[in-house]
Amino acid sequence: MVPALTVTGLLLIAREVHGRLPATAALAAPFAYCWPFQWGFINYVFAMALALNAFALWLYLARLGRIRLRAILFVPLGGLIWLGHGFAWGVLGLLAFAAEIVRMRDVEGRGYGEALWRGVLHCLPLAPPMLLMILWRSGDVDGKTLDWFNWVAKYVYIISSLRGHWMDFDIWHVGALVLLVLFGISSIGWRQYGVRMRRTLGVATLVLIIAYVLMPRIVIGSAYADMRLAPYVIAIGVIGIVPRTANRMALGAIAALALMIFGFRIYQTSDRFLAFNHYQESQLAALDHVGRGSRVFALVELPCLSMWESPRLEHLGAMAIVRREAFVNGQWTMAGAQLLSIKYAPAKGYAEDPTQVMRPKRCRARRARTIESSLALFPRYAFDYVWLINASRDHWPINDPTLKLIWNGGERGALYRIVGSATIAMDTPK
Repeated sequence: MVPALTVTGLLLIAREVHGRLPATAALAAPFAYCWPFQWGFINYVFAMALALNAFALWLYLARLGRIRLRAILFVPLGGLIWLGHGFAWGVLGLLAFAAEIVRMRDVEGRGYGEALWRGVLHCLPLAPPMLLMILWRSGDVDGKTLDWFNWVAKYVYIISSLRGHWMDFDIWHVGALVLLVLFGISSIGWRQYGVRMRRTLGVATLVLIIAYVLMPRIVIGSAYADMRLAPYVIAIGVIGIVPRTANRMALGAIAALALMIFGFRIYQTSDRFLAFNHYQESQLAALDHVGRGSRVFALVELPCLSMWESPRLEHLGAMAIVRREAFVNGQWTMAGAQLLSIKYAPAKGYAEDPTQVMRPKRCRARRARTIESSLALFPRYAFDYVWLINASRDHWPINDPTLKLIWNGGERGALYRIVGSATIAMDTPK
């Protein structure tokens, strides 16, 4: 549903701005499978899909001159999108502000200064969630905002906007679209050759670029804040461009190429998701041997973050909650950020994210635990099972009398039942 809503929103925006769908519109469709989507930021990409459709409605009502109706409608709509994700609500506000500046200038003939303050005024129906955010920040909130102007990370996030399976293809694809957007903003072209950018989305793209540059990597404790915005900066720019040529055959060829690229992205993503699903189910077979309501200590062997394609295993252990109603470590918690909290004191220090994440020595954090140290130190009395997800045999515990192997996934993955009464492995008599 999320990819379909994202594509619908982008195409509706393009139709409102251009009066019809330009031949290049489908070039933005692959961003329905952008990196935040691949990483599983589902509430964010869902809220962004709603925000894109809402922005199309904003433009439509402005074109009809129904400004009062728009103001009434966007009070609840803005709140709904904010409820989905605050970043998506913020992006909608930036897009609406950019569109209002252009409308004030081009339609109402206002000066630059007046266009700016009137743009802010017309966006006030989106502002009510600010009151809730002020109340929220005055409560128990530990999250910090930091890592400003991390240029290396920002570069990586931009080229990773369509990060999927094949690194070279993904980078070249993004690079070509970025150049196309830059050509459009700069109005590079000659006669019927090249592309041009519609002012509404051109200004919106510039506003989003500024927001991306100024946004820190971590906002209120939430990491990858700017990474989430990167694909949508490019996508808005892409739907804002239109070919200069009026040649029907050339336009048809451009549209066909755009659809072919999108079709390939759908095939590639579906094929990889199917492969991930098969492997995940092979690891989830361990849950058939876990008792309902049990306590599971999960460890996931993962590659370095620099690996282009994510294995989608970081939070697979949480399926023990879904399928076996179990307690499992690895849930992400932060005061003031969500309703989830962990009150199980016996597992303290081994209950929350990222206690389940195990990366190679060359790329893990300096003080991060290894599989071996985690198995040696975790409190046995706090758990009933140890679930090693994707762990190779050389990481499986040997000759540990407190752990009894009850399932293995062949070369990778194992499940142990905790036996005996030792607190930690080093307390167990050898």
